[in-house]
Amino acid sequence: MRRFLFPLVAFLILIGFFAAGLRLNPREVPSPLIGKPAPAFRLTQLHNPGASISPEDMKGKVWLLNVWASWCVSCRQEHPVLLQYSQTLPIVGLDYKDERAAGIAWLKDLGDPYLMSAFDSDGRVGIDYGVYGVPETFVIDKQGVVRYKHIGPLTPTALEKNILPLVKELDGA
Repeated sequence: MRRFLFPLVAFLILIGFFAAGLRLNPREVPSPLIGKPAPAFRLTQLHNPGASISPEDMKGKVWLLNVWASWCVSCRQEHPVLLQYSQTLPIVGLDYKDERAAGIAWLKDLGDPYLMSAFDSDGRVGIDYGVYGVPETFVIDKQGVVRYKHIGPLTPTALEKNILPLVKELDGA
């Protein structure tokens, strides 16, 4: 009887860990970038390959970096929300692992909420930002420090509850 006790206890402990893990929200993956300078990059602009974009271009402003792609179904879902809030929030797009022509056509068809879009064809900048998948959105403060990361499509609730209050707080600082 005792020889079955240890495997039973180990099994119950594993079940406990599994049950606890199921209660976690996968959209709340902590980012090691929070509180640290946004990774530097210089990429060509999506619409103008002769021009470049860098986080340095946004220094002195609180802004959002939205990682998206034309092949992303969830990006299509969040796109109307971005269009709605683009009048009040400075949003820079990062077209991730995409074809330039597809990204341009997508924005032409659906509308362009971005001040400008960087073209990350090989995904290296996305890797630097710890992107797990698209869409993902980062709030970056006036000094270029990452303050918040949202995984998945933005919703009006997420913006009103988390992002807009943070942007307002950082903008007043």
